[in-house]
Amino acid sequence: MSFQVVVEAPGAHRVEAHTPRRPGPGEALVTVHAAGICGSDREVYGGNRPEGYVRYPLVPGHEWSGTVGAVGAGVPATLVGRKVVGEGFRNCQVCERCHAGDTTLCTDGYEETGFTRPGAMAATLTLPARLLHVLPDDADLTAAALLEPAACVAAAALKAGARPGERVAVVGTGTLGMLAVQFLKAVSPAELLVVGVRDDREALARRFGATGFRTTDQEAPGDFDVVVEAAGSATAARTAAALLRRGGRLVLTGIPAPGADGLDPADLVVRQLETHTVFGAPPPAWAYAVRMFGAGLLDPLPLVTHELPLTEFPRAIELVGNGDPGVGKVLLRP
Repeated sequence: MSFQVVVEAPGAHRVEAHTPRRPGPGEALVTVHAAGICGSDREVYGGNRPEGYVRYPLVPGHEWSGTVGAVGAGVPATLVGRKVVGEGFRNCQVCERCHAGDTTLCTDGYEETGFTRPGAMAATLTLPARLLHVLPDDADLTAAALLEPAACVAAAALKAGARPGERVAVVGTGTLGMLAVQFLKAVSPAELLVVGVRDDREALARRFGATGFRTTDQEAPGDFDVVVEAAGSATAARTAAALLRRGGRLVLTGIPAPGADGLDPADLVVRQLETHTVFGAPPPAWAYAVRMFGAGLLDPLPLVTHELPLTEFPRAIELVGNGDPGVGKVLLRP
């Protein structure tokens, strides 16, 4: 028997039998290999997701990998049997923002797999085939389950526009931060500094390509060309901005709690800092992440520390939020 996790309401869930939904026109049915858990899944279970960004009851799971099992009318039959990952945003494809490629800014309203539409914490997932990205036949599907957060980081890397020989830095040493290190390493920087709160992440950061490491209580240079912030803490944005040279480029990806230290507008203007933000990943960022993964330049697998069955959903949620430095990426396996 196959199963799915259903979050009925904040703090209430059940694990029940799963019945695959046959794909309709333009859709594909994917057999899920693994689904990752991130902080937003904790928000869904804890009832802390902002209004309009969740719809109960729901099957969570927006980070996933799998294999196409069937397709509906109008979808190439050659997709069947292929390893895939998929975008989460269910954009309208019609509004001006969608036509410009900014699908995460779709003006038709927010719809996303695992939040307002059924997600991948189930044996199968049925979704529009247009959202799929095909992986190489020899792809490691466990590693590929991290390509959703990797795509968000890819969006940051594309906005940062780091060039070979530039001095770059990453603030944050969690999953997003370690993925950002790999993306920035791929452009051959002259220097790649990682800044975090825990010095036990230094070895992993250097394994992924960092040339230097600082904890937030240590003094760091302020002359970097590019800084990607991937921490989301209350002070991360200011820490990141302080690392930049005049005219440097800053990309913020973390979402801090209300009341966080904001950037100083006078500092932004006087130092002419070029500032970008990222929420989710549009198709070009997904394509970039998948291409990097297929080329062997992106290796998310060392970030996975736990793989649990769907029936251990509550334990997985607890692991993600308990602050244990030994807990990295937690995956659920159907």
